[in-house]
Amino acid sequence: MLNLPNFLTLLRILAIPVFLIFLTDRQFGTAVVIFVLAGITDSLDGAIARITNTRTTLGAYMDPLADKMLILSGFVALALMDSVPRWLTVVVISRDVIILLGYLSLFLLTQQLMEIRPSAISKAATFLHLVTLAAVLLSLWREAPAVRHLGALFGITGAVTAVSGFHYIFRGLRWYQQKGGGTTIPAVSP
Repeated sequence: MLNLPNFLTLLRILAIPVFLIFLTDRQFGTAVVIFVLAGITDSLDGAIARITNTRTTLGAYMDPLADKMLILSGFVALALMDSVPRWLTVVVISRDVIILLGYLSLFLLTQQLMEIRPSAISKAATFLHLVTLAAVLLSLWREAPAVRHLGALFGITGAVTAVSGFHYIFRGLRWYQQKGGGTTIPAVSP
């Protein structure tokens, strides 16, 4: 189970608290290096798993979880440091919470697991999250006021994140309708 790709994913998860410590201690150069190394492990683990045919169920769950943990913790820390707008952090977190709650709701209604595959818009949102975090970190490292010159990036990231969230909602509702949902009201016990 703990093959090389999963080990790299585990390293990425373990790097998150270290990244946050350096970030909140305002050691931005080190925080940037850790963030970049975490990004490299994200690319490497998937490539190695595909090339060596060592994909595992554990890796399929751990990899996106590691990405979410890095992204969400980065946005929260930077919002608390007033380096990214709080509204953007709320949009990024809300999207993931809504997706998770929708997934759980659909499972409770149908007793079936919906397979979630990232769409192009979802991949674009994740890419923009990482680019936004990297841009802010580099801006802090170079001592440039991030919020002033990254406003357009924040707006684009927020818009794509919101569209991605709505896309997941649409896909979930369509899946529920195909499973026969929506034609009858499910019985709910008091």
